[in-house]
Amino acid sequence: MKLKKKFAWAVSAATMGLAACSTLDVGQPPALSKDGSWALLPLANYTETPDAGDRVASIAASILQQQGKMDLKRYPFKDEKENFIMGNNAKQQQAAMDWASQNKIQYALTGSVQEWRYKTGVDGEPAVSVTFNLVDMTTGATVWSATGSRSGWSRSSVGAVGQTLIDQMLVPLEQTH
Repeated sequence: MKLKKKFAWAVSAATMGLAACSTLDVGQPPALSKDGSWALLPLANYTETPDAGDRVASIAASILQQQGKMDLKRYPFKDEKENFIMGNNAKQQQAAMDWASQNKIQYALTGSVQEWRYKTGVDGEPAVSVTFNLVDMTTGATVWSATGSRSGWSRSSVGAVGQTLIDQMLVPLEQTH
């Protein structure tokens, strides 16, 4: 009887592990100046979900500031949603990079959101795909990048799935401070 319970528990645990699938390609922690200033720039929204880039940026800012060691500035962009939905963001992104340079920001975190939605169908699982790029503004070089996708259970929220993914993706940056 005990063996059957252990087997059932093992099968249950394996099933739960497979239900929330994720794929991560995250760069190694970069060698960064401890005194460098940081800014979070707008993220491009390549989804059909309004404000997906803002949602991801808000979660990322909170995660990065939880350590209490990072003074993370946010780009004060105007609410020009038509320039930032479905990836039409070149003008906004250039303005944000110019702002970072003018404010002597050393490290600018930017990126994009490819998916932030509930899949259609019977289960309606949440699905999230995000990329991050860390740019050294003194050289213009991308010094770190991460790409990740995650789906969750039908009863999970897209925000919870996104927060888990973003947290996993930003671990190397948390280690640099």
